[in-house]
Amino acid sequence: MTKFTTMKLIGIIPARYASTRFPGKPLVDINGKSMIERVYEQAKKSLKTVYVATDDDRIVNEVKRFGGDVVITSESHKSGTDRLAEAVQIIQKDTNQQFDIVINIQGDEPFIQPEQIEEIKSCFNEQGTEIGTLVKAIDKNEDIFDPNKPKVMLDKDMNAICFSRSAIPYLRNIEKKQWHLKHTFYRHIGMYAYKTETLLRLTLLEQTPLELAESLEQMRWIENGYQIKVAKTNFDSVGIDTPEDLTNILRSK
Repeated sequence: MTKFTTMKLIGIIPARYASTRFPGKPLVDINGKSMIERVYEQAKKSLKTVYVATDDDRIVNEVKRFGGDVVITSESHKSGTDRLAEAVQIIQKDTNQQFDIVINIQGDEPFIQPEQIEEIKSCFNEQGTEIGTLVKAIDKNEDIFDPNKPKVMLDKDMNAICFSRSAIPYLRNIEKKQWHLKHTFYRHIGMYAYKTETLLRLTLLEQTPLELAESLEQMRWIENGYQIKVAKTNFDSVGIDTPEDLTNILRSK
């Protein structure tokens, strides 16, 4: 069995300046530090090598200001996965290093916990793992029915069977208000890790019917026969999509 500790890992933080709901989000000040600096600092607590991947000079300058590593990627990427793939290829060429595993760290989660990164690393304790992600048990019944919180069904080996915005599985003959008491539902925590060679192959895949139906990119991978190994976490993901999200999070801390 190949342990992740024998592999060479890199964390990459895709960061775009343009955002419909929150323009300039990576540079917003959070108690004296930019959002991107806080994400970077948290990632470095678990990973030796971390890069920001961006297409904007303002973000490049900010990362350089606080002493981080940054790579410039194309403006034309349709997804963070595509930006990630280009970034790791540039970094490997520029540094003359090869990375076995790439961890995609969301650039809008300044309060990400290093423990979550350690948990996703553990997916690669099994040699055959190509993709890893995280789930968290749902404890609020309303979250089961929230389409903005995708659910995941798992097999006995902790591989994802399906991701859906719907409530899955369906509990027959049980009142919906009782569902969280009768079954353990899992919510997807959107951090991914990939074997580098797998990441590069994923970017070549065409969109698939289930991906388009659910608007969930990971269904493309499952439809093409890739297994997604899952680790459980007790930590929530705290993404910031709007200025109001940031205000509410800071108010709660």
